Amino acid sequence: MNPHVDLKGGVAIEDHGVIGDLRTVALVGNEGTIDWLCYPHFDSPSVFAALVDPRKGGHWRVSPEPDGVLKRQFYWPDTNVLVTRFYTPDGVGELIDLMPLGRGAKAEGREILRRIRVVRGQMSFRMECFPAFNYARDEHGTHLVKGGAVFVSPGLSMQLITPVPLEQEGTGVVAHFTLKESESAVFTLREGGVESCHHRMHTHESAEHVFRDTVDYWRHWLSKCKYTGRWREMVQRSALALKLMTFEPSGAIVAAPTCSLPESPGGTRNWDYRYCWLRDAAFTVYAFMRIGFDEEAAAFMRWVEARCAEVGDGPLPLMFCLDGSPVPHEEELTHLDGYGGAKPVRIGNLAANQLQLDIYGELMDSVYLSNKYAAPISYDFWRHLRRMVDWVCDHWQLEDEGIWEIRGSRRHFVYSKLMCWVAVDRAIRLADKRSLPADRAKWLTTRDTIFEDIMEKGFCKQKGAFIQAYGHDALDAANLLMPLVFFLSPVDPRMLSTLDLIRKSPREGGLTSDGLVFRYEADEKLDGIEGSEGTFNLCSFWLVEAMTRASAARPDLLDEARLIFERMQGYANHLGLYAEQTGMSGEAMGNFPQALTHLSLISAAYNLDRTLGRHD
Repeated sequence: MNPHVDLKGGVAIEDHGVIGDLRTVALVGNEGTIDWLCYPHFDSPSVFAALVDPRKGGHWRVSPEPDGVLKRQFYWPDTNVLVTRFYTPDGVGELIDLMPLGRGAKAEGREILRRIRVVRGQMSFRMECFPAFNYARDEHGTHLVKGGAVFVSPGLSMQLITPVPLEQEGTGVVAHFTLKESESAVFTLREGGVESCHHRMHTHESAEHVFRDTVDYWRHWLSKCKYTGRWREMVQRSALALKLMTFEPSGAIVAAPTCSLPESPGGTRNWDYRYCWLRDAAFTVYAFMRIGFDEEAAAFMRWVEARCAEVGDGPLPLMFCLDGSPVPHEEELTHLDGYGGAKPVRIGNLAANQLQLDIYGELMDSVYLSNKYAAPISYDFWRHLRRMVDWVCDHWQLEDEGIWEIRGSRRHFVYSKLMCWVAVDRAIRLADKRSLPADRAKWLTTRDTIFEDIMEKGFCKQKGAFIQAYGHDALDAANLLMPLVFFLSPVDPRMLSTLDLIRKSPREGGLTSDGLVFRYEADEKLDGIEGSEGTFNLCSFWLVEAMTRASAARPDLLDEARLIFERMQGYANHLGLYAEQTGMSGEAMGNFPQALTHLSLISAAYNLDRTLGRHD
């Protein structure tokens, strides 16, 4: 945790684990507190939001009395079942948190199950549940009923079900209880009205069945993983995290399950990531297919195809709600204090209305990969894609807001031009591979024109590097993808010199600090946002992969790529999870966990391991 950030009694981002049921997740702090839960879906209003306001946001805590005990948090092996263990002089307590999946989920329905048990000695505990519905904007009534309590708000009612006697305290409930060795207490939270909860109460035995069923579900799912390389544990944890961020009804994947976790301590770079970006498509399809999760890749492609079919002429929206509907307008929640005082707290996302030309390249790359390694695309899908590629051919010369979603003036971003090239290139390859009808002459001319344009205007001879935007010679880590998307050879002299400059420290004009990469030099004049930010974990893994590919001509880069990759593992939290960024004190910054970070980790691990194998 950053010692300069006052969390006002809250838990640091990196001190959380995540549980979920493929529709939403809960973030569980290492002190036994659920600090974040949106229900019933990822992008629904919050029930608990202590992460962005410990005082007003709402929380659900199960922990020993008194506080200050030694604690350890870990996942049950090969699962997303979370265990928080408490060590005291009087005994050892174990809190198991899960959302049921598998046979147990079908029998019990959707709920959060928390089982606290004493494995040695005797311990006293306090349970407190203080929901704050709709981002703490809706008042609610609290009703004690047989077998628990019911919280009733205008938009949602939740039942807290337990055999432990509860006491009302304000708008929440508390309980004090003592357990001896081998004794346990079970608490469940689920949607429901004002009625007796007794018939839904878990016994020790039924809770054990749900636990075992959920463990079996995750282990069966993970058994499909084909990665057996050097970093198997990290890759599998990333896969499990990505599966948690999958919205099973549609196949969409959220960028992150949280909102407004700041990119800089106390700053204003606070965004809502609980939506699905088309940009993630290529990375998702590639990473999942590489390690054996073809069903997830195919489900996401079906979601992408449905979005493409809905869009007529004109630019493609860059993000959607999980059901495919438009992202709500951005709104500031001024009544919430923000994580560590970082205001404003935002829901919705204004960037949904931006022009980001790179999404076409990522989309077409994902379609190309899916057609090549999974199933051939349909003719109707091709018709939609062909229309979009024609649109790219007519509009690639526009300025846009780019991959980093700047809120300043539009520019001719090199990465946007690069991905326009990818869009047209993959469309040509796909049309030729499948003998699909297309305006090949137009596409070929456009592809070659974009290539020459980038090489002429996007490379700064004085710097010896590709730059961020035409006429602006700042560096941009997004250009590390040039060899990864086969725009340039990884050993092209221009690419190698770009790589060498990015690898230098910011003091020397580069973007890298001890192997950790800044996406660009944060500049209010560029992105229209005040404040600095940390290193971008996604870009650090891109650097690893670019160095891995360049090692064909520069063998020294392979050992360094491995060193950086393994150093990056040390910046994961205690559970192997990553936020969007790493702060200057090593703390997690930005929304957590972030899908693109874990996707890029999988890709880097796969290609680095394969290259090391050939080298050995």
